[in-house]
Amino acid sequence: MMLRAEWLKFRTVRGWMAGAAAAALIVIGLGVLAATGVTMSCMDGTREVDCPAPPTDTSGRSVADKFTFVHRTLTGDGSLTAKVGHLDGTITYPPPNHDEIVRGVVPWAKAGLMIKDGTSPGADYAAVMVTGAHGVRMQSGFTHDKASSPVREAWLRLTRQGDKITGYVSADGAAWQKIETVRLNDLPTTVRIGLFVTSPSGLTVEENPQGGHAVAARWTQATAEFSRVTPGGGWDETLVGYSDYRTTWEETHPPGHTETGGVVTVAGAGDIGLDTEGGMSVERVLTGVFAGLLPLIVVAALCGTAEFRHGLIRTTLAAMPKPVWISVSQATVVGAVSLVAGLVAVAVTLPMAVRLLEAKKVVVLSVSGPTMLRVALGTALLLSLAGVLAYGVGALLRRSVLAIVAVTALLVAPPILSVTSVLPTELSAWLLRLTPAAAFAIQQSVAAYPQMSRPQTVADGYFPLPPWAGLAVLALWALTAVAAAAWRLNRTRA
Repeated sequence: MMLRAEWLKFRTVRGWMAGAAAAALIVIGLGVLAATGVTMSCMDGTREVDCPAPPTDTSGRSVADKFTFVHRTLTGDGSLTAKVGHLDGTITYPPPNHDEIVRGVVPWAKAGLMIKDGTSPGADYAAVMVTGAHGVRMQSGFTHDKASSPVREAWLRLTRQGDKITGYVSADGAAWQKIETVRLNDLPTTVRIGLFVTSPSGLTVEENPQGGHAVAARWTQATAEFSRVTPGGGWDETLVGYSDYRTTWEETHPPGHTETGGVVTVAGAGDIGLDTEGGMSVERVLTGVFAGLLPLIVVAALCGTAEFRHGLIRTTLAAMPKPVWISVSQATVVGAVSLVAGLVAVAVTLPMAVRLLEAKKVVVLSVSGPTMLRVALGTALLLSLAGVLAYGVGALLRRSVLAIVAVTALLVAPPILSVTSVLPTELSAWLLRLTPAAAFAIQQSVAAYPQMSRPQTVADGYFPLPPWAGLAVLALWALTAVAAAAWRLNRTRA
């Protein structure tokens, strides 16, 4: 009964309904505008071409999957053992002078043993490897990583039993230490097993005195020698994920493998992991949420202060003598209206903007179905909780302008200041942990991946809290604001 009365009260104020509609229209309009203003192209040698879409893994995520693979067929269970030594390579024009090509490997250069569901980029895999500066690891599924105890010389072993893949490491080829067992679901009976080498770009991060940083990438290649390979021989070679284009260095030092005296030397470049560079993240078409929040905050704050401003709160208290139910009912109506506005905005913006981008040959990074649902539903919940927060602050302070300024400063300002690098990195991270702005983490479609060479700061679009934890921070602020408003109303009764 109380909810119905509050809804009737809300919808009779045309300005409030118009404000909620404006919030949705702003999100849609700015999302479409952003999509129409984006262009993307790539270079194939000296030719400008459309950028290819990155490969996707079994869950539908865009991934990087480029490496040299020397392999053979494995049907059923089996294993591969090898000693991995002499990991070396080439780094082009590194600091400090950027004027020469030097020998060496980047920290996340990788060489080791791999089982993979075919040789297509994006096919599922598990691998045990040595790295340039991060020791021996076992990785699978493009994001899973497990480090082993350090060893002076790396003997590696990879075994398959059904859909279970186990990695081992040894310092002498006699005493073996298990790193981890992973499960690859839907792994076919016949897979490819073999040796691999890859090397991501060498990166230089230059800090900007005014805030933020610039990242410069340089081509690298790694080479590794595999000896005591058991069983050996019968190798095929696949340059997984390579394009037809070759750098000048690759033309004279091509990727691939050679075998001499039982030692297999493999050279390769690229990376295996999540792809954050090959396209535009899907949440970028929802940047209109920042502007769309403003009319929603105004409407919700006015809803929280209206009865105090016009002296109608006494009439409401006479009809409903329990103040807590007044606050809960009004907050529920504001939250529901904001949620509907958010759902409409997301349901229109996401498909429309993505279609516009695809029509312009702009690559949008693919995400899994659950991630896309989380981004869409989470954005609508963000708008809903923002409305509840603004209502609660308005009802608590009973001053519309003060409430609007306070909520805008807490919710909208921190992510804008952080992404534009106005604030120091550490301060930005703490603001996005403690303020309601933490909720914007719900929109992040590509998770932070520690094994990625590129920076993953707030300025790069990575939030310090997991998506649902960030939204929970906003929910806690909103609940606290409404509870405080109900407490004050119960004490003053006017």
